[in-house]
Amino acid sequence: MRKEKDLIGEKEIPSDVLWGVHSLRASENFKIAGRGVNPALLHAFGEVKLACAVTNHELGKWDEPTFIAISTACRELIEGRLDGHFIVDALQGGAGTSTNMNVNEVIANRALQMLGLAPGSYEKISPIEDINLHQSTNDCYPTALRIAAIRSIKKLEGALVALLDSFQRKEKEFSKIVKVARTEMQDAVLCTLGRSFSAFAEAIGRDRWRIFKCEERLRVVNLGGTAIGTGIAAPRKYIFRVVENLKKASGLGLARAENLVEATQNADAFVEVSGILSACASNLLKISGDLRLMSSGPDAGFGEIVLPSVQAGSSIMPGKVNPVVPEAVSQAAIMVLSNHSAIGMAASMGSLELNPFLPLVADCLLGSIGSLTAACATLKDNCADGITANEKKCAFSVSNSTASLTALIGKIGYNEAQKLAGIAKEGGKTIRDAAISSGMLSSEEFDELVSPEAVNRLGS
Repeated sequence: MRKEKDLIGEKEIPSDVLWGVHSLRASENFKIAGRGVNPALLHAFGEVKLACAVTNHELGKWDEPTFIAISTACRELIEGRLDGHFIVDALQGGAGTSTNMNVNEVIANRALQMLGLAPGSYEKISPIEDINLHQSTNDCYPTALRIAAIRSIKKLEGALVALLDSFQRKEKEFSKIVKVARTEMQDAVLCTLGRSFSAFAEAIGRDRWRIFKCEERLRVVNLGGTAIGTGIAAPRKYIFRVVENLKKASGLGLARAENLVEATQNADAFVEVSGILSACASNLLKISGDLRLMSSGPDAGFGEIVLPSVQAGSSIMPGKVNPVVPEAVSQAAIMVLSNHSAIGMAASMGSLELNPFLPLVADCLLGSIGSLTAACATLKDNCADGITANEKKCAFSVSNSTASLTALIGKIGYNEAQKLAGIAKEGGKTIRDAAISSGMLSSEEFDELVSPEAVNRLGS
């Protein structure tokens, strides 16, 4: 064991661990979420600490071996090689100070190891005096969160593009299959199955564009502002250099906020991004619900499409296969919508010069992005790619539904179409058979009016 001391007193720490007294106290104080800090945030912290270390070294801090050890430890954190050394809970008081100190301690102790020194040899490299030099949790944490969100959103965009491509392929594949369209859950008019999937594709394409634009909302950072945005305890040269070094470390188009005090106080950009994620979740929820309805039955329901059978559906009902993938995606979407409420509340509860609730914002925001990314990939790989059309069921519904009457209005008029509905109902006939037997239309005329070409035509 080794002993470390902080404001509260001394604590014994296992001699070989990279975390220290601040991390240990936080792990004892906060057992709320039951899960650690999102790894994406930790990796982004590595980029922030690397930029700060480079800037401080440029201003004359540390000899070359010490700087190399610190910067190498930062890079290991960025690469995820130090993930196992973070012990603080995702939800914590103190505006993220526990996460920042866990990061500082891990980098310091890993750098000490590289210099051949034991963890805890803080007279050589200190978590606070060295790794946190010219910084505050209040500028490091929100900056790391913005970087983590940007990187995660890029992955989400890729998943959306792949899902969009899948729906577009189904749009083409089903372009000639006529089906009954429904409004307010009732038979309405005819359309094609391809058009249904084109609507899915269009919605996902719109989400992809909105997600792409999120980087603009997140690229302005408050690094260099330290405690409240005034840059207290940091040299002016450091403040003007550190974001430039962060741009190099991250490869992202970041910019220092013009008003660092404002950028330290307010978290509304995260609410805006979460709103865009919520729009995406709403579309996924609607699409998943439609896929469940369109595949329902399969014998006693709509049965227009067949979803891939990915697992047995029941422990008691033989032969039952459930739409489990759309159901799972729906749950992810609901969670994202719920997270948005939490993010909005947390952002609005900031007080005066700081928002203490950024850990909740970070956990919900990065969780939402991760859930949507996984949901889109799952929906594409395990469902959308393998959807097939039940052409016979679609054709049967077209022949039997009053929805086909609307397609005949241009030829026979509304009143005659209404009479035709009565004839079909009284005689127990399909709309097609009633139209032909009554002499209102020939079989060729009826088939042309309900053909894919006629249904897809814009207007009459």
